[in-house]
Amino acid sequence: MQRFRIVPDIYEFDDFASFASAFALGEKDLLVTQKFLYDPFIRDLHLPCPVIFQEEYGQGEPTDEMVDRIVQAVRPIDYERVVAVGGGTVIDISKLLAQKRFDTVTELFDDPSKIVRDKELLIVPTTCGTGSEVTRSSIIHSVARETKVRMAYDPFFATAAVLIPQLLTTLPYAPFMFSAIDALVHAVESYLSPAATSYTELFSLEATRMLLNAFQYVAEQGEESRKDLLSDFQKASNYAGIAFGNAGCGAVHALSFPLSGRYHVTHGESNYQFFCQVLRVYAQKKPQGKMDTLCACIAQQLGCTKADAIEQLDTLLERIWHRKAEREFGMTQSDIPAFAQEVAQTLQPVLATSYVPLSVEELEQIYRVLY
Repeated sequence: MQRFRIVPDIYEFDDFASFASAFALGEKDLLVTQKFLYDPFIRDLHLPCPVIFQEEYGQGEPTDEMVDRIVQAVRPIDYERVVAVGGGTVIDISKLLAQKRFDTVTELFDDPSKIVRDKELLIVPTTCGTGSEVTRSSIIHSVARETKVRMAYDPFFATAAVLIPQLLTTLPYAPFMFSAIDALVHAVESYLSPAATSYTELFSLEATRMLLNAFQYVAEQGEESRKDLLSDFQKASNYAGIAFGNAGCGAVHALSFPLSGRYHVTHGESNYQFFCQVLRVYAQKKPQGKMDTLCACIAQQLGCTKADAIEQLDTLLERIWHRKAEREFGMTQSDIPAFAQEVAQTLQPVLATSYVPLSVEELEQIYRVLY
């Protein structure tokens, strides 16, 4: 019985130039990135790689339309490795570009047998949240279906995951913190998952401790102080990615998908929307066991009692970034039952690793409380 695996080799470099030299980036490497990263960190290296700037093909999180435009653009390019330098959008798209040629991403949605890796994939994350550099997931928003499609297949694993904390320095405060909160969600949900093992728990709890410590520091010292802890944020995200890549996530992610897909809320902010309320429901339904241990971990880090752990966590995150009400994103009352049904009917693989099962009524109530 397989218990745990870390598929990509993991590397760390002080700067992009060191990485480019060590991996001998050349003309057979397709570099997928964004201009705000390319200009300060890559341009002056004069690499011979063909370059795709993701933002030239669409803004925001990855959509099927964006992917299809990029697929057409790279068709004439002869490349053997994909080098993804960016956040979740760049990484999720690059995982697809490392597969055998396809015409539209909808083909892969409908027929996963067409997902066949035939190129190496080097992932260099530039946020501190997705953990996608060590997972086998790619999440693409289907414009036609008005929802996100999560594909999780072994061909999406990277060949190498490369951590370069320097690349976090250009990330503005809001996306930095949303991605870091996303990493905390990964750490906590994977710890509570029924699929967790003693191995994943090591990564989950260490990521949780590192992130809570970092959030406390930023809350006390101010927004710019996050740059003092870039390596900690990035490693914690990586640890959390290793944990949830093995153990899965849960109801927080499931509830966030409809909101994010329908109203184009970024993944990290959408997860933040539901995080503490889902923990409250978990604690009400099954306070003993893993939930008790998690609250003890949070309480120790935040200097409070176990009984106050979730509320103190909510207070800390509010100091980092104010959480909006669902209606502020454009969500309507009529969306509530529809979203709950969508989660229950289409996201069972995600709900399957929730701490405890949640009924449609309970999912709907979480939406109502946060509306």
